[in-house]
Amino acid sequence: MDLKYLGLKDIGEIRRNTPIDDLVQNSLDRGEGVLGMNGALMVDTGKYTGRSPKDRFIVDESTTSHNVWWGSVNKPISIDVFNVLMDKVVDFYNKNNDGSGVFVFDGFCGSDPETSLPVRFIAKKAWQAIFVNNMFIRPTTKELNKFEPQFTIINASPVIDKEWTSHGLHSETFIIFNLERGIAIIGGSEYGGEMKKGIFSVMNYYLPLKGILTMHCAANVDMNGENPALFFGLSGTGKTTLSTDPNRLLIGDDEHGWSDKGIFNLEGGCYAKAINLNKEAEPGIWAAIKHGALLENVVFDEETKIVDFSDSSKTENTRICYPLDHIEASLFAQGKPSRSEHPNTILFLSCDAYGILPPVSRLTPDQAMYHFISGYTAKVAGTERGVTEPQATFSPCFGGPFLTLNPLVYARLLREKMEKHGTKVYFINTGWNGGSAMSGAKRISLSKTREMVTAILTGDIEKSQFIKEQVFGLDVPMTLNGEEDPILIPRNTWEDKSAYDQAANRLAHLFRNNFKTFVIEEPSLETAGPII
Repeated sequence: MDLKYLGLKDIGEIRRNTPIDDLVQNSLDRGEGVLGMNGALMVDTGKYTGRSPKDRFIVDESTTSHNVWWGSVNKPISIDVFNVLMDKVVDFYNKNNDGSGVFVFDGFCGSDPETSLPVRFIAKKAWQAIFVNNMFIRPTTKELNKFEPQFTIINASPVIDKEWTSHGLHSETFIIFNLERGIAIIGGSEYGGEMKKGIFSVMNYYLPLKGILTMHCAANVDMNGENPALFFGLSGTGKTTLSTDPNRLLIGDDEHGWSDKGIFNLEGGCYAKAINLNKEAEPGIWAAIKHGALLENVVFDEETKIVDFSDSSKTENTRICYPLDHIEASLFAQGKPSRSEHPNTILFLSCDAYGILPPVSRLTPDQAMYHFISGYTAKVAGTERGVTEPQATFSPCFGGPFLTLNPLVYARLLREKMEKHGTKVYFINTGWNGGSAMSGAKRISLSKTREMVTAILTGDIEKSQFIKEQVFGLDVPMTLNGEEDPILIPRNTWEDKSAYDQAANRLAHLFRNNFKTFVIEEPSLETAGPII
């Protein structure tokens, strides 16, 4: 193959869609990582162990700028600066021909062949080629022979921009997308998630303009491939864990589209959080760790290579990257496409560290729109010195950092599709109950949350009588599987009821202030519940 159309002329051997066994060996030979648990490759991603959103920019040009949601998420950069940094990236590849060649992966984003995007990734590191091989949809030989990329990411992680101040950047690191040319360049960060979420942002631009909703969510079906459900939630809320259910078949754990035909996975793999991974609680993810998988930034014994999943000394954001066929209970592993009919059920997940939200509640369509736009979770305090209270996080559409268009575009599409297909929406709190995370209260157990999710998906939850709690106006079941459960009504689990009331009012205030940032044109959104 020829990469001269990108200006890459003297780069040595081009290793295109290299078999996974060879990529693993290449990575070992280059000292990029070591073999660990069940033959999985363990790598460190260097300075950056997570995405660098402040270093992400979109080229401000005439063909796409009128559609982009400009602001703190999508920051503009001039075409002149892009060209300067593009030249630096090209020079890096052309002038660093050390005989090791480059790795190219050609594949697809989107399991619906009518809307999938042919994507190309170019990297110098073998493990980065493993990452995209796992995360995107691998083409057949026939597809590869006629492959024409529509979007290309050139990963030049060793390249930095020393003139970043004059270029208007945030630091020496840069992740820049040129939607007009269909090219993105990465410099200064090795973190693989920049490539994954970068293409998701691209799909969040193209597909909604065609009436297809892109979603930061997981999806699964029952063992007959029916009764599809979507799981929306920010990192740490249990999206991957709850959707990877041994009693259901996984469609995907993170990114999906919803078209007139149904829902479909955008990816070919999973990128699960590894911190505190437990075999008994998450058997599907545990079993996915084997040859071909990547373990990122985990702490392990240098001699035995045994991983300590509870050790966050490198980062809280330890990760496992693996292809979908590593999950036995998945449609892909069953030889079926990663897509299904329209979802019957949507679950919004929140890890409420304040201990205020009910563990399970039912939403009206208006409430669903309100909470979709809010995208709430609350992180546990203690990760930074001096922080003594939980930290509320609001991320529109449960995926704010990846939205390229205004959040209301996605919200309107969701409303239209929910109404057309009669989809029900429930709210699940996977956080604390009986007090805040700092009070000594306990987090709701995974087994209890799974019980609630199962009751929703089987319809048994509707056998309960529901009452309306007074702060958020949510419909809360009185029983679970026919039995009363004290945790269902959060206020009842707090010893100090006045403390609950005060904390609940503070949280409602945070919701109201966040919601003011959106210009709401549909009046029905303003009747979502008492907190408005």
